[in-house]
Amino acid sequence: MRPLPDHDTRPGEPAHDDAPRNLTSPTLTIMKRPVLLLMTALLLTACSGGQPPAAEPQVSASFAQGGEGPAFTYDPALVPVGSTVAVTHAEQDGATVATLRVTGLLPNRTYGAHAHTRPCTAASGADAGPHYQFSEDPVTPSVDPSYANPMNEIWLDVTTDANGAGESTATVPWVFPDDRRAESVVLHEKPTASHAGHAGTAGGRPACVTVDF
Repeated sequence: MRPLPDHDTRPGEPAHDDAPRNLTSPTLTIMKRPVLLLMTALLLTACSGGQPPAAEPQVSASFAQGGEGPAFTYDPALVPVGSTVAVTHAEQDGATVATLRVTGLLPNRTYGAHAHTRPCTAASGADAGPHYQFSEDPVTPSVDPSYANPMNEIWLDVTTDANGAGESTATVPWVFPDDRRAESVVLHEKPTASHAGHAGTAGGRPACVTVDF
């Protein structure tokens, strides 16, 4: 009796052992997956420019007369009812960055704007207190440029465009202490002065928004 062949082959066909083999090992296949994921993550980072996502607003509101706030207008001729305000702030590496955005204000006008020490009320912009100062001036009201300046306070003067919209950003080289933080942003009727005897002044307070700094 003839021995049976090791493989079931037909005449003229190569034996199964001679067929092309898949040279990709399970180990190589497993290693490819994390490399692919890493390359995908790097590509996504490159496409995003490596920038962190934009900060969410601490407050975004419409100005109203009276009510519960957080945004109040005391002079609708300068800050109309229904105009809007948004404030963001972020603290990183010992610095604070604050941004103010407004819409619906008077066109082509510069408003003074500063962080203040107390929250707003419906009654009066004066209730927001003085400007927040990282190093506090022992003299009040503070009009000394050594204290009333955009590095010791947060100045957010904003100039509107033809549609009454505007945006400003302030960066200061400090962060708020946990036990002493600003609590509002006040809009003023004039640009902020910086000369001695008038430093930090910007006229009346037509509007105020409470901000959770």
